[in-house]
Amino acid sequence: MKSKCLIILAVSSLILNFGCKESTTTNPDSERVVKSGSGIKMDGELPSKESIPVLFDEMDFQQATQCYLWGLPIVAFAEWQQQHYKTFGATSNDLVLYNTYHDRLGILTANATTPYIMSFIDLKANGPTVIEMPAGRTAGGLSDFWQREEAVIGEMGPDKGKGGKYVLVPPTMKDFKADGYFIIPCTTVNNFFGFRTLDPDPKVTEELVKKVKIYPYAQRANPTPTKIVSPPADKNWYGIQPSGIKYWECLHAILQDEPVEERDRFFMAWLKNLGIEKGKPFAPDERQKNILIAAAKKGEQMAMANSYEKRFKDVRHWPDKKWDYVITMKNSAQREENFDEFFERSAYFYEAVTFSNAMISKTPNLGQAYLGNYTDSSGNWLDGGKNYTLNVPANPPAVNFWSITVYDSATRCLIDNPQQNADLSSRKDLIKNADGSVDLYFGPKAPAGKEKNWVQTLPGKHWFTYMRFYGPTTAYFDKSWKMDDIKEVK
Repeated sequence: MKSKCLIILAVSSLILNFGCKESTTTNPDSERVVKSGSGIKMDGELPSKESIPVLFDEMDFQQATQCYLWGLPIVAFAEWQQQHYKTFGATSNDLVLYNTYHDRLGILTANATTPYIMSFIDLKANGPTVIEMPAGRTAGGLSDFWQREEAVIGEMGPDKGKGGKYVLVPPTMKDFKADGYFIIPCTTVNNFFGFRTLDPDPKVTEELVKKVKIYPYAQRANPTPTKIVSPPADKNWYGIQPSGIKYWECLHAILQDEPVEERDRFFMAWLKNLGIEKGKPFAPDERQKNILIAAAKKGEQMAMANSYEKRFKDVRHWPDKKWDYVITMKNSAQREENFDEFFERSAYFYEAVTFSNAMISKTPNLGQAYLGNYTDSSGNWLDGGKNYTLNVPANPPAVNFWSITVYDSATRCLIDNPQQNADLSSRKDLIKNADGSVDLYFGPKAPAGKEKNWVQTLPGKHWFTYMRFYGPTTAYFDKSWKMDDIKEVK
């Protein structure tokens, strides 16, 4: 019982510390919404007339918190897309190269080890759109704006790494045909395209990226050249879900472009009661606006609990350790036999972006495996003002490489520390122990002589980490290789 109480207190502490970054001034209507549950008066067997508005406020507030969780994947992509278009100056036909540490600081749980090449493609603006992939060692794919995988491109795709032309077809066009192309029927109007080059030589990456082309199918005879854009070095940006009323403005805007799926019609009805409706401007009244602001704050707190203290069955890779499966969805469709994975989807897409079936590989030596850790060995949140150590045993189960990356718990982005480093990996020159294991260190200051094995954390901020295995081996799947928890150094 005592340990359960401690966990509840820890979760409560997280919620209080990580609320959305809105004004701290109290709004009386917001307070009424949050506290209304205990203020209902009855007139015999019926609610009193004065309690009816309070009940409707409560109903709208509760539904708004769930709409917040529901919208996490599409709002994340929509906000990131706007960073591409407005902050970077990229278009639907350009590629953004995330190559440096600074480039990746605004991406939800980015890998700090390998470069990303990405594009957001608007089929409303482009119509059917061509992606030309060159021959070469690439791994990538396409997903819709609910972050469901639509196609694999590159070595694991239909071109088998030999290169080819793909055409993305809008959801309204059902009978599109084009000889010589791999046809991809898209489920949303906006789509995400991203890939990595598998050769570690940066020169090979540079040459491959230059050969990728994106253009409207209608311009295939004379396409405008695809530009390669980099995030601006002089600007800080975040491609994450915004807080407060901006979350709902972003959700409303992207819903105007996207088809409504059968599974989402109830959510659209709830949003209608809150002043968010397809085909109409975003114009909530004062009551609705207050509810939306309060629900965004509470919804984010729910999202934190749902991500950082996952309550899904068999979520731990090793039952007696703190390492969670980051991705608990069973497939990229986010769907099981009798339900859609609402809470599993919310947990992952609050803290991360992009998903493919290769990221939950069940085949040794292929794909990736992701484990997350949010607490130390005692179950306390990882604190940027404290020092910790982690022992990575010899022979980690990865054919290609492994990496461990540190993220800011509030932003879910790479920790932005003075060291300008967020990861340690087998691709770095780490100090090894005599038995082949590696001791890693996390804290405000490096232990003497251990600087190579250290990531700097920030006092006053919590952090969490992902352990990635690229090409996870049999030892990962049968759990014969086992890693300890992160331990506080007193």
